[in-house]
Amino acid sequence: MSARQVAALVALTLPVLLITVDMTVLGAALPALSQDLAPTASQQLWIVDVYSFVLAGLLVVAGTLGDRIGRRRLLLIGAGAFGVASVAAAFAPTAEALIAARALLGLGGATLMPSTLSLIRTVFPEPARRRVAIGVWASVFSGGAAAGPLVGGWLLEHFWWGSVFLAAVPVTVLLLVAGPFLLPESRDPHPGRFDLPSAALALAAVLPVVYGVKTVATEGPGVGALVAAAIGVVLGVVFVRRQRRLDAPLLDLRLFADRGFATAVVINLLTVFALVGMLLLLPQHLQLVAGTTPLTAALWMVPGTVAGVGGALVAARLARRFPVPRLIVGALAAGGVGFAVLVLLAGASPAAAPLVVVVGFALGGGAVALVEALTTDIVVSSAPPDRTGAASAVSETGFELGGALGTAVLGSVAAAVYRAGLPAGVPGETLGGTVAAVAGRPDATGVLDAARAAFSTAVGTASAVAATVLALTAVWAWVRLRTPATTPAPRPDALVG
Repeated sequence: MSARQVAALVALTLPVLLITVDMTVLGAALPALSQDLAPTASQQLWIVDVYSFVLAGLLVVAGTLGDRIGRRRLLLIGAGAFGVASVAAAFAPTAEALIAARALLGLGGATLMPSTLSLIRTVFPEPARRRVAIGVWASVFSGGAAAGPLVGGWLLEHFWWGSVFLAAVPVTVLLLVAGPFLLPESRDPHPGRFDLPSAALALAAVLPVVYGVKTVATEGPGVGALVAAAIGVVLGVVFVRRQRRLDAPLLDLRLFADRGFATAVVINLLTVFALVGMLLLLPQHLQLVAGTTPLTAALWMVPGTVAGVGGALVAARLARRFPVPRLIVGALAAGGVGFAVLVLLAGASPAAAPLVVVVGFALGGGAVALVEALTTDIVVSSAPPDRTGAASAVSETGFELGGALGTAVLGSVAAAVYRAGLPAGVPGETLGGTVAAVAGRPDATGVLDAARAAFSTAVGTASAVAATVLALTAVWAWVRLRTPATTPAPRPDALVG
């Protein structure tokens, strides 16, 4: 790589770092935030989820928009919006205001991610160098997601919970200053008309489905939740039919004709579902059950961060020695074993819990990062150059929707198991809320012991769900990729070379 390519790659990893850290940094801040803003269990999930939901709903729109107006231009616009929204989140006075600020962060973040992968293909036209660049990109994605609790833990040792949002501001400023000089502009030379109704349909289809899933998970099946999910599905069908009729669709469905592309997108969604969902719960368990400080809890997560970075960086080298389908299936199975180890938290003592987290999260996080690097290169290599923005947006939608559903579903599973395991009369919808509610009571010790046991069971149950998802994904990937006819089409720039 030339010095300019290295500098450009650094600039392109900054947005990835922003978004992935912001996705998981709240795990460390939730206990302090819960005591300060006193959100309900539903509001707490929305604080975490709404960012990823809005981001996922707008990624396809943003990716197509970048193909039209210029990927670098959209990247810089998104960086400025992200910085402004971060300041608003840091100083939010209520839970409702924080939810609104997190939604604005999702809006800004949606303009960042599709441009990064598209520009990597522009900056690194040589297949070998692009493989390395994508490995670095994926390592930052995995490392950033895992580093979120570490960043949050350090900030909470010294500042208030809002500081976890302000950490994004210097990064956005650096990107705005360096981006125009280091990154080339690229766009689709024949983009066609931007279809505004399709953009509205894309967002309108995602949000009702997600709302329905969240509501069913937290409150059980209800008419409102089921109706919302049904509306989202219907709008999704309308969206797909509209794209098939348009000469210049917002989302080119021909991308999914490549079986490797379609399989890679689904695998990305399911692996991130498991990883991000556990990243929400593990820091809370270490702080509120094992009794560590936010910074110490984050340090226990560092081995998983290192494993994630290492898994992504060795992906290209391993792909030169072993068949990519076997690597993907093997890594998925290893990730399932790692998250299965975390099931032991349900019966682990406070002293043993950190060790369980280190072993389980390192194995699970490293395996997921390896899978993400392999599947991301499949996505980028299989798309035509003039549609890399749209293809990257589909891939990133899988990432972000997986993260959003992971926090929603696994967080909701944990919340439901926690509430069911509490003795009668114990206050608080969350463990953080229970800690605050019983402070100073004469029976606080006994109440908190029962609450911590219920939360440990909740985290163990969520871990079992995550492990099952990865195991089933491994089986599905093996069926899809087990023969040459079902692997990604051979290309001169494919990762399998």
